[in-house]
Amino acid sequence: MIPARYAASRFPAKLMQDLSGKPVIVRTYQAAVNTGLFDAVYVVTDSDIIYQTILAEGGNVLMSQKEHECGSDRIAEAVTDMDVDIIVNVQGDEPFTDRESLHGVLEVFKQDFEKEIDLASLMVRITDEDEIKNPNTVKVIVDNRNFALYFSRSPIPYPRATGDYTRYYKHKGIYAFRKSALMDFQRLPMLPLEATEKIEAIRYLEYGKKIKMVETTVTGIEIDTPEDLERAKAAWK
Repeated sequence: MIPARYAASRFPAKLMQDLSGKPVIVRTYQAAVNTGLFDAVYVVTDSDIIYQTILAEGGNVLMSQKEHECGSDRIAEAVTDMDVDIIVNVQGDEPFTDRESLHGVLEVFKQDFEKEIDLASLMVRITDEDEIKNPNTVKVIVDNRNFALYFSRSPIPYPRATGDYTRYYKHKGIYAFRKSALMDFQRLPMLPLEATEKIEAIRYLEYGKKIKMVETTVTGIEIDTPEDLERAKAAWK
C-alpha cells in the first residue's frame, strides 16, 4: 500500500513532479510492483489528480473516504475489509524502493514463530554530521535484538562520549504491519510523544507494540524538497 497525499508542507505536489518522464508517484508504484514480492500493490490517495494518474497507468488505486493525519490511518481505512495478513507501507516519495530491503522486512515475519513482532521497518546507518543533526531525518535506537526503543528528530544517542560504538541510524519510512496492529493504530488516540515529535511510529511504541528494525545498506532518495528531486533526477540517469 502506497499512501499518497497531494499536499505536502515542505514540497507541495511533490508526488506529481516529473522524474524522467513520469510523476514521482508513478515511479514509486512501478518500483513496488517490479519487486515481485506482493500479491497486490495499491496507491491510496485523497487526490483526484493522483487517482486519475495511477488509473491512466493501468495501476491499482483507491480513494480515501475520510481525512487522515498520517499514512497508517489512510492504509488502515483501505484494508479494513481486505482478507490479508501482512500489509507493507511504501512511502510515495521513494521512487528508488528496492526489492532487497522490502524482502528483509517481510522475512522477519516468517521467522517470528511466537508472533511477538507487530511491525517491521528499515534503518540505515548514517555518518554525515549534517544528516544526523537534520530534524527531517528521523533517527532510531534499538535494543540488542534490533527492536526499536525510540525514534526522534534529534540526534540519538546523544554523543556525550564517542567511539567506535557510537552509531546513528536513519529510519526509512517503510513498514510491514500485522493487520491487527494497523487496525489498533487507527482506533488509538495520539499520545504526547508522537504529538511532540510528529513521528507516527512512536504511537506504536507508546501503546506497547514491538517494532523489529532491519538494517539495510540501501539509502535511496526520499523526495522531501526540490533539491531532493534534482538529486533523484541525476541518480535516475
